[in-house]
Amino acid sequence: MQKFDLIVIGTGPAGEKAAVKAAYFGKKVAIIEKESMYGGAEVVTGTLPSKTLKETALFLSGKLEKGIYGIERGLEHEASVEDFMYRKNFVSASAAQEIYENLMRHGVQIFHGTASFEDAHTIKISGKQTEIIHGEHIIIATGSYPFHPASIPFDGQRIHDSDTILLIKRFPTSLCIVGAGVIGCEYATIFATMGTKVCLVNDKERILPFIDYEVSTDLVAQMQAAQIEILFNKAIEQVTPAASDTEMITIKLKTGEVRSVDMFLYAAGRSGHIQELGLDRIGIKSGPREQVLVDAEYRTNIPNIFAVGDAIGFPALASTSMDQGRVAVAHIFQTEDLEHLPSHFPYGIYTVPEISMVGITEEDAIKRKLNILIGKARYKDMPRGKILGAQSGFLKLIISKEELRILGVHIIGHLATELIHYGVMLVEEKKTLYDLIGQVFNFPTLHELYKYAGYDGLSSATGHKVKP
Repeated sequence: MQKFDLIVIGTGPAGEKAAVKAAYFGKKVAIIEKESMYGGAEVVTGTLPSKTLKETALFLSGKLEKGIYGIERGLEHEASVEDFMYRKNFVSASAAQEIYENLMRHGVQIFHGTASFEDAHTIKISGKQTEIIHGEHIIIATGSYPFHPASIPFDGQRIHDSDTILLIKRFPTSLCIVGAGVIGCEYATIFATMGTKVCLVNDKERILPFIDYEVSTDLVAQMQAAQIEILFNKAIEQVTPAASDTEMITIKLKTGEVRSVDMFLYAAGRSGHIQELGLDRIGIKSGPREQVLVDAEYRTNIPNIFAVGDAIGFPALASTSMDQGRVAVAHIFQTEDLEHLPSHFPYGIYTVPEISMVGITEEDAIKRKLNILIGKARYKDMPRGKILGAQSGFLKLIISKEELRILGVHIIGHLATELIHYGVMLVEEKKTLYDLIGQVFNFPTLHELYKYAGYDGLSSATGHKVKP
């Protein structure tokens, strides 16, 4: 039996970074992957594929360039689903190859097959051949999978989850999406951009309830302008598959309403991918939606076993998962270099338009009875925004009135997920409005949004208009 200092289960963002870091510090590391492609949901079914499809949709549709330069840019041919998927497949394959090369470069031994616990230190790998390996420490980084309600007759052809929607062979003429969370909203705007008639069913009164209300409201307005129909406070009762390829899927709502659509996507939640691990056999505790329970160091109730990434639930971001893997290794081997995640980290939502945020929302501040100011700047008022033809989008600052400290940054618009990182620094380092407006940015750039939002906030603070 081969023995290792560390065994990592899963090659997604959390697993890869954990394995590579441990190997960097001279540890003997094994990593186990049951799929044919490395990278987990980040590479195969989630982060990179969906974000690539968004950029592809924007390019093929010409949405960002239409009419900006006085002409309408047309395509030489109508975009096919093969055109739509080409770049997604290329990016995924390239990323998977890079992960493999990174593991090889660090001397991590790769095993292929399905992992399960024999005991707290022993892993059985079931593949083309069965292998048993021993690990002083083990990290579970198996990711998540789309939640499947028993009432939905998924077939992977026309009735999809967020994995199988990436395998479509043709564009749907119409698409009903259930779930107005991050995944549902992203796919709603992607398919609407490509000309699909989209209906988004949401059982709550607002979409994306964790983001700033003003940003959420603006996204709804832009989605509706893109002809996306959003049904608030509605829930589905039944999905009836089409009797033939030429007939429609029937969606019955609990209100009694009936909709007929070409395709259906259920995008309301994911569950931890832990069923095959045999956690009950060794007594590892898990919570709702099959998520492994861990402490602040990502340690399970069994001291030598850790869990990171989507397998432990919120926030389930590729960015945080990577550092969770690194933090877990720091605690396992006492590397004393990265012992916790930062207090503030960005959220990115790759809708059309993009949304990104860090820190508290205006609603958070009101609930906490904080005395705040708001500073705002709009894309269309920035010279760079005018060059890009921006008609919408804004940056919003949440500012403490007493200290003028920046508590939150919220952006909706082009490149929001890129622009947010300066905001992360402002919030994490407790910078004030004066720190912000004292900075010099390249001109013309979208980063001017920060300075003009700062001046807007300063105007509120001083009680008179401050000339920017």
